[in-house]
Amino acid sequence: MIRLMLADDHTIIRDGLKTIFSTVPDMQVVAEAADGCEVLALLRARAPDVLLLDMSMPGRSGILLIQQIRASHPALPILVLSMYRESQYAVQAIRAGAAGYLTKNVESDQLLGAIRKVARGGTAVSPAIADKLVSQARQPDAMLPHARLTARELQVFQMLAEGLGINEIATALSLSAKTVSTHKANILGKMDIASTAGLVHYAIRHGLLAEAGDAT
Repeated sequence: MIRLMLADDHTIIRDGLKTIFSTVPDMQVVAEAADGCEVLALLRARAPDVLLLDMSMPGRSGILLIQQIRASHPALPILVLSMYRESQYAVQAIRAGAAGYLTKNVESDQLLGAIRKVARGGTAVSPAIADKLVSQARQPDAMLPHARLTARELQVFQMLAEGLGINEIATALSLSAKTVSTHKANILGKMDIASTAGLVHYAIRHGLLAEAGDAT
């Protein structure tokens, strides 16, 4: 039996996953968390075999949370389940210690297969992400501008490109507006883009925006 912890701030996502797992004889959900702090607290009390982790939850989340979990629970496989389809997110998550990265539009049989694979010590990546990684590996060494961003900057960049304002991003990420503004300035500088409108155009051109129907 594979014991699962679900970490996602959207109840509807967790409920949907539980419905899938209720039909599978070798998997059981033993804990649920809606933010990073809750994940860390539950991990101290429970011992799941696999953690399904959303990249973007309130407060502590994303790459920093993966690193913290790996430091305290080095043997726990972390399977990221995210709306972000850009391969750079997957690369950073795996470098931080995740065992796999799936996008939220993944088919249920692919999800179940990925869980079983990481539970055995393997690595799993969505087919679409894998295709992008192969394509990028075949390209010249020139680095795309957004590849220079840190994990947090990538997160802020995505939200800016989706039309969120500074205060909205600050609330969503539990940061101060000043910190978000600093991230924005760094993003514009690193990418050599003059405005938020330019970020939106860049995101559209490189397919970095989640589709309207995707869950966050």
